[in-house]
This record gives sequence, C-alpha cells and structure tokens, in this order.
Amino acid sequence: MTNRRRERQRRPARRAARKDPKRRLLLVCEGEVTEPQYFRGFERWARNNTVEIDIADEHGVPLTLVRRAEKRKQEADNAADKEADSFLRYDEVWCVFDVDAHPHLNEARQLARSRGIALAVSNPCFELWLLLHFRENPGARQRHDVQRLLREHIAGYCKHLPFDVLKPGIADAENRAMRLHDDAEREGESGRNPSTDVFRLTGSIRGEAR
Repeated sequence: MTNRRRERQRRPARRAARKDPKRRLLLVCEGEVTEPQYFRGFERWARNNTVEIDIADEHGVPLTLVRRAEKRKQEADNAADKEADSFLRYDEVWCVFDVDAHPHLNEARQLARSRGIALAVSNPCFELWLLLHFRENPGARQRHDVQRLLREHIAGYCKHLPFDVLKPGIADAENRAMRLHDDAEREGESGRNPSTDVFRLTGSIRGEAR
C-alpha cells in the first residue's frame, strides 16, 4: 500500500496550458492627442499590453513618420541581434496618418512597403474612423466637415477623446470601414475620400488579421 502511494506521488503534475505570446506592435502617430488617446483606450479594451505608441516630433508629414518608424524598427532589430532575444523585435510596425493635403504621400507609401511597415491611412482625416463608430458612410467630406459631424455624437469634441463613448461602436466601425475599403478597391479608387485603413490596425491589436 505504501509503495503504491509513493508511486502516485512521484507522477509529474499536469502542466497548465500555455498561451501564445501576444504580438509586439509599434504605432507611430502624427496626432499628438486624438490618435494616442484612442489607441491607448483601444489597447486597454482589447487587453493587449504589447502595443507601443510613438508620437512623431514633426506633425503632418507622412514621409517623416515612415522614416521614424523605419529607424525604430531597425533599432529594435539591432537590439534583438545583440541580445540574442527575438522578443525585442517588433512583430508589426504601423504608421497612422491622414491624407489631407500632405506632401510626399506616394514616397511614404513606397518606403513603407519596401521596409515592411504597415500604414493606417484615413482620407480625409482620422476623425472619419471615429465617426464610423456612430454612423454609416458620410460621403466625400473635407476634414472640418467630418469633425463637425463627429461633434453631433461626441458633445464638445475638440481633440479630447472620451473612449468609453466609442466602445459600443467598435465592431460597427470596423465593418463600415471594411466596406468603404472594399468598395474603393472594387472600383479601382483605393484610398479615396472617404476611406480609412484603421480597421486593419485594430484587427491586429485584437490579434485578428483583417
């Protein structure tokens, strides 16, 4: 009886199931307030603490953002090689910016593509993505028109962003933005006004390819 009891005690304990580590993301934003507030709120909502947000020093130049993202990506790769630690690399690097009337937009797209950097571009502005949390396609609009429409849903909106107001509409925003994207692609007008690629980024933060 004693030997049997000892044999049972020597059996190794069952190991707990291991979860795959979350992917490490870097977001380089041109906006100083709205975009960082949104994505910090979103990562908390998605329970993903592996998202790093970098706010560019120079506002409103997509090519500058992509170059900054390229530098941060290379620094992380160098650190991973030096420390022999692959977890120091970024799994995805994103730039978030508006089309608006920015110069060098095509150069920014080409550089990002060649460096493996993803883009979440909104036309005309990031507020379009926010507006899609509340309503369908508003049609082609100027930046100030989109901001005015957003204030109808977020009282007093002026760059400060109460994320709790947006949470109920996240799935709607992703689906609406995807439809805008697909319609534009089908008609050969990728990136037209209105459109936004932010749904692809939010899908990555949640761990779903979009």
